Amino acid sequence: MSNPVTSTVRAAAEGLVALVAAGNRLRLPGTEHPFVVGVHAPMRAELTLRDLPVTGTIPPGLDGRYLKMGANPARPTTRGHDWFLGDGMVHGLRIAGGKALWYRNRWIGSRTASAALGRPAAPGPRRGDDTVNTNVVEIGGRAFALVEAGSYPVALSDDLETQAYDPFEGTLSGSFTGHPHRDPETGETHAIAYDGRVWDSVRHVVLSPAGRVVRDLPIPVEHGPCIHDCAITTRFAVVLDLPLTFSMRAVVAGHRFPFRWNPAHRARLGLLPRHGTAADITWCPLDPCFVFHVGNAYDEADGRVVLDVVAYDSVFASAAGGLDKPGRLERWTVDPATARVDRRVVDPAAQEFPRIDERRFGRPHRYVYAVSVPADGNTQLEGATQIYKHDLTTGARRVHEFGAGSVPGEFVFVPAAPEAGEDEGWLVGLVVDTASDTTDFVVLDARAFEAQPVAAIHLGHRIPPGFHGNWFAARDPA
Repeated sequence: MSNPVTSTVRAAAEGLVALVAAGNRLRLPGTEHPFVVGVHAPMRAELTLRDLPVTGTIPPGLDGRYLKMGANPARPTTRGHDWFLGDGMVHGLRIAGGKALWYRNRWIGSRTASAALGRPAAPGPRRGDDTVNTNVVEIGGRAFALVEAGSYPVALSDDLETQAYDPFEGTLSGSFTGHPHRDPETGETHAIAYDGRVWDSVRHVVLSPAGRVVRDLPIPVEHGPCIHDCAITTRFAVVLDLPLTFSMRAVVAGHRFPFRWNPAHRARLGLLPRHGTAADITWCPLDPCFVFHVGNAYDEADGRVVLDVVAYDSVFASAAGGLDKPGRLERWTVDPATARVDRRVVDPAAQEFPRIDERRFGRPHRYVYAVSVPADGNTQLEGATQIYKHDLTTGARRVHEFGAGSVPGEFVFVPAAPEAGEDEGWLVGLVVDTASDTTDFVVLDARAFEAQPVAAIHLGHRIPPGFHGNWFAARDPA
């Protein structure tokens, strides 16, 4: 069929599916979704707070902004809602001269969120569903809010007051990802991007140091896999093609998150030469598993590739979805010559959000930082009060305990200076106090990991745990 005919048929089919799904959605349980209550209850106002109170001393070298994203529905959720699909909200802290100058939170100006808030949507070109809620990263010297599988990114001004949908100055032709990775040697940013409406291919997207797309390579796949993260080494982009795939059954049943565990989908890891074609990929079979987040990957001198990941035996295996069992920290060693992947459990404790010193991206690293999660899958994150520092040379795990009633989120490493050692610097992140319903921005000395925080910036409200955040060093230090 010609493209116009194909498009018409597809639109009609999608309309019919949407109609059936809407009817079936009314049959789903009407209880509130577990990720919009309790510690996850959305904020209902945009705040601007200045000269925030601090306990301890903020290191003078911390000059910049901490920005974090998460789902924060602007209106009450309805049946079939999923945590991953809520309206995006960005939170920001500006720190300089040992002071916490301001905090701001702002909804991302999607069409649906802006309509709920009664104001104009953010300007800029759209691509499908324009909800953006997953991560905030620096690309080409600018801060971008990101999501996978659909919308263009959103460029954010330094004070978060101005937003614009921006496909990297018109160079991005398709979807992007919530987890791009910047090569500290070349300045390029790499992503493996998928589209929820395209089931037979994903794409290797590379941006120049200036933030413009310079490579967009299709990679054939089956079943429409969900690829949340990827990795890079000096030689390869690493593709994680795992058995979480598009599920028409879930969509027709009324669930808004369209991916489910698919035992028929072969699990495999792809080593794509960074300047190669899809035909050059070395595909390596894996036992069924899923990875949301990669800590890092690198090449060994003998040609093997090492990845540190948080791996799950399965996710979203039930009809209603859900994470099944928690993930564990694993080291995967991949031999391109034999296409064999050896998996070793580094730490079986339930954990997520593995992070490293990002100056080591794609190169050998020693330390991985992660946050504890409840072993029993408790959605309120009760009892998950620790973050971990893994020493992959000695095998030791150090623990920082925040105390009963605390809910730490993802912590990010900030080097003390450009030439500082791999763990010479600070770990920064948000910690919710469920007893007072408040949040602290906590600064830890990465080398004195178990010690009391170096500083805590106090926010008089709760910030939902959300998803991902990053540190943005000041371009013109104060």
